[in-house]
Amino acid sequence: MAGVSFDRVSKIYPDGTRAVNNLDLEIEDDEFMVLVGPSGCGKTTALRMVAGLEDISEGVVRIGDRVVNHVPPRDRDIAMVFQSYALYPHLSVYDNIAFGLKLKKVPKDEVERRVNDAARILGLEGFLKRKPRALSGGQRQRVAMGRAIVRQPQAFLMDEPLSNLDAKLRVQMRAEIAKLQNDLGVTTIYVTHDQIEAMTMGDRVAVMRKGELQQVDSPQELYDHPRNLFVGGFIGSPAMNMVESTLEATNGTLSAELGSQRIELGDETLSQRPALRSFEGKTVILGIRPEDLEDVALESDAPPGRRLKGEVELTEALGSEIMVHLSIDATPAITDEVRELARDVGQDAEARHAPNATTVVGRFGARSRVKPGEQAEVAVDTRALHFFDPETGLGIYDDRKGAGT
Repeated sequence: MAGVSFDRVSKIYPDGTRAVNNLDLEIEDDEFMVLVGPSGCGKTTALRMVAGLEDISEGVVRIGDRVVNHVPPRDRDIAMVFQSYALYPHLSVYDNIAFGLKLKKVPKDEVERRVNDAARILGLEGFLKRKPRALSGGQRQRVAMGRAIVRQPQAFLMDEPLSNLDAKLRVQMRAEIAKLQNDLGVTTIYVTHDQIEAMTMGDRVAVMRKGELQQVDSPQELYDHPRNLFVGGFIGSPAMNMVESTLEATNGTLSAELGSQRIELGDETLSQRPALRSFEGKTVILGIRPEDLEDVALESDAPPGRRLKGEVELTEALGSEIMVHLSIDATPAITDEVRELARDVGQDAEARHAPNATTVVGRFGARSRVKPGEQAEVAVDTRALHFFDPETGLGIYDDRKGAGT
C-alpha cells in the first residue's frame, strides 16, 4: 500500500481554464480521503490525474515515493471504480471480476483464489455464474468493487460510485464500502458531490471550490470549525442558515443584532471565538445550523436573550423530527459563496427570501406543534453559532485557528 500526494498540482485546458489550481494534498497510507464539492469544482479532474486519465499541467503527483506524472495508467498500480459499473454484459460475474487478472496472465489458480476471496468479502459467492443483467444495482456495484479488489492495488480511486443507486441502497453501500476499506487497509480517494457521503465515510474530507482546496480536515472538524463561508454552507444537511448581523456590546458581553431582534452571545461563545471582540460595531455573517434551533415549547429553559421569533412558512414532518421553515426579521447574507451554494442545489439565493426578511430552517423535535401561518418562538444554541467576516469570507475564531482575526 502507499500514500498519494499532490504537490502544487494544476490542470489547465487549452482555452486557459484552470480545472485544478495549485492543489497541495497529502493522503496517508491506508487513509480514506474524500474529495467533495459542487459540480465543476475540480474533484474528478484531480482523481483522473492520479489515475493517469488526465495530463498534469503543473506540479507533481506521487503514489508512494514514485512520481507518476508520465507513467501510463496501466503501470500506476491503482484500481478505479467508476460511476457507471462498466461491466461486460456477456461475461459472468466471475469473469468480470477476473478480467484484469487474466489480461496480466496471472496463473489460473491464483485468479480463482483472488476471485473467490473477493466474492466472499462482498457477499457474491452465490452470483458468480450470473450475467450482470440478472443482478440488482447494488450487486453490480459489488462486482465493480470486486474487480478492483482482486487487483490488490496500492490505491483505490472511486468516482461517485453510488450515484446510480436509489437512496436506501446508497446508505447501505456507503457503509459497506467504508467497512471494506477499513478491513483491506487500502489507501482510497473517493470523489462525491454528496456531502453526507463525505461526512459518513471519510477519515478526512477535502472540500474543493472552483479548482482550489478550501479545507481538509476530519468530518467533525469541518462541521464544527469551517474555515470559510463556503465550507460552512456546503457541509451540513439541511444547509447552514446565513444572515447578516451586527455585533453590539451589551452588559459586558456581545449581542448579535438581527433586524429588530438580538441574540446574546454569552461568555462561552466569546471564549471559543475571542476574535469576535474585534468585530464590535461591525457587520458579520451569522451562521446557524438547523439543528441548533428548537421550538421554545420543547426548550423552555432557554433565556429570553437567546430566542428568535418569526412566522412559520412550512413544516416537514419526518417522523423523528420536523423541519420548520421560519421567516424572521433579518437581512439575508448574499455573497458569491452563498449564490454558488444556492445554484448548486438549483435555487436562486435572492429569490429564496422576501424583502427585509430571511427564511431560516430549524430542525425541531417531533413533539413540536408549530403550524404554518402561526408565530413561533425559537430557542438558539448560542454555543454552536458560526461567524464569518463578510469581506474575506473567513471564519472568525482566533489566531490559533488562523482565520478572521
